[in-house]
Amino acid sequence: MAMLSPTAVQTGSAAKKDRGTTTVAERQQLARQKAYERKAYTKNIKLQEITVFTQQLSSMLEAGLPLVAALEALMDQVENPIFKIIIRDVRNDISGGTTFSGAVRKFPRAFPNLFISMVEAGEASGALADIMGKVAIYFESSLKLQKKVKSAMTYPVSVITMACGLVSILLIKVIPVFDAMFKDFGAKLPAPTQFLIDLSHFMTSYWWAILGGGYIIYQVYIRFTSTPRGREIKHRVFAKLPIIGNLTRKINVSRFCRTYAILLKSGVPILRSIEICSKASDNIFIENACTEINRTISSGGQLSEVLATQTYFPSTVRHMARAGEQTGNIDGMMNKVADFYDNEIDNIVASLTSLMEPLLICFLGVVIGGIVMAMFMPIFQLSSVAGGN
Repeated sequence: MAMLSPTAVQTGSAAKKDRGTTTVAERQQLARQKAYERKAYTKNIKLQEITVFTQQLSSMLEAGLPLVAALEALMDQVENPIFKIIIRDVRNDISGGTTFSGAVRKFPRAFPNLFISMVEAGEASGALADIMGKVAIYFESSLKLQKKVKSAMTYPVSVITMACGLVSILLIKVIPVFDAMFKDFGAKLPAPTQFLIDLSHFMTSYWWAILGGGYIIYQVYIRFTSTPRGREIKHRVFAKLPIIGNLTRKINVSRFCRTYAILLKSGVPILRSIEICSKASDNIFIENACTEINRTISSGGQLSEVLATQTYFPSTVRHMARAGEQTGNIDGMMNKVADFYDNEIDNIVASLTSLMEPLLICFLGVVIGGIVMAMFMPIFQLSSVAGGN
């Protein structure tokens, strides 16, 4: 029997090792792919990704590229692996004879109801490229509004978070040092100082209870506000908040008007448009109004009749809706209302941002300065404290 040389044995071992490594890598890749495919039906896609996808799809369709070829090109450009799988499956369904609207309807977490309904309208009218362009403009305006609100909230949230972190460090690390020093005095400390020392003891001894309690409260809040009664209470409370209540009201009204306008302009039936506006609003007041609007229109009434009875909608919306119905240009009037309230939102956000800065500086000064003063009060009264008085 022929003997293998040591070199041949080493080469064979290396080949087996390479095959084993390749197999493990392939299995890992396959496992990741299956995980992405499962998430494709449950994962939400960010509005920014949907906006870019819609803009690019509209441009390709207007350039004369077939839908399947456009989706294939977009699939190569998308970086999100889950969204890539969604586009792939949509392309495959269309290649198999399914309509575009039927293919995207399988992914309700990825594509909003408005997108699906607009695709249906585009297929029915034969103007899919034009309607996708309108959807892209709508998503772009929604994204700009979302970014404005987030940018306005980023500064106060970051400052408050930083303040909480600084206070926690002072209570856990710094105040215990003062506590050890004050114990040598053997005298009663001022009430603010004693309160901070007691609070420091509680945080260092029961930090796990604080974190656990905060997590439980957060979960209870999430679960409660996901119920119909909880959502109603949440929205009613937010509506009564100063400044924030007025801002959220204008945002909701602007979103309703713009969504309704673009759906009507694209040929979506009125009742279906109101239904989509209700789902897109995520607000109990708009949802209740949409239910009443559908009931009234089904009975032969008009939109302005319902808006006149809904106190959540400002009088401007009611007057513009009535004017649009009289002139036959309801979608144009609703767009003008949305533009008006978008400008109002810009002004409120700008005012809120400029007002927040001095308020937050005062807040930080009071909190941090209060802690420092409370801890130095015994030192200021050192003669009386050391004397036991």
